[in-house]
Amino acid sequence: MIAAVVTAAGSSVRMGGLKKEYRPLEEGLLDDEGRPFSVLASAVEPFLRHRGMGVVVLSVPRGGEERAREALPRSFLREGQPVPLVFVEGGASRRASVHAALRALAPFSPDLVLIHDGARPWLDSALIDRVAEAARATGAAIPVLPLVETPKEIDGAGTVTRHLRRSEIVSAQTPQGFAFPEILDAHESAAVREREEGIEYTDDAEVWADFGGTVATVAGSPRNRKITFPEDLS
Repeated sequence: MIAAVVTAAGSSVRMGGLKKEYRPLEEGLLDDEGRPFSVLASAVEPFLRHRGMGVVVLSVPRGGEERAREALPRSFLREGQPVPLVFVEGGASRRASVHAALRALAPFSPDLVLIHDGARPWLDSALIDRVAEAARATGAAIPVLPLVETPKEIDGAGTVTRHLRRSEIVSAQTPQGFAFPEILDAHESAAVREREEGIEYTDDAEVWADFGGTVATVAGSPRNRKITFPEDLS
């Protein structure tokens, strides 16, 4: 069984005001009940509609489940729907929020989990398929895009210290797919390392790789961009 985790437990401080996942995706886009279709609804829907999906876990801010429910169509929340949507309170960091969601998945015993940013509302089923197929074959897979700009490494003063090869660097997207028991174990180990060494993980592929796993890549999608600032919605 495939499961999905959608992360939406952050504070969206760079958006100012309303949390980005709860904002309307575009003017005039309404759900079946005539309510604005939110960024979060658009990020969750592809998983609820995807064949082979068994359960979706949504991480939300502490005490924020009711507000998250308000941002979703009621059809997503009805009992007895083919793919259940489970809410879990997130932690102090993205990694901790994913960890909590993975623990909530454990009773469902999925063999594969796809972990996706709730602020990426333009996901399509073809990308889900590519990631799932590669992760099933290799244990871990992420979608990537080639860089357009030439990257440079700089020091604290802003001076260029290294000229990196663009052909050897990619930009990572989500969903990132993993064998379930192994990514849960990796997060358990990462939590210990965070406490003991102050390590901060920026994505789940890094968690996987830090505890001995290799990560395959598949072609990402230029449309699958992440909303960070208000202008990203325009």
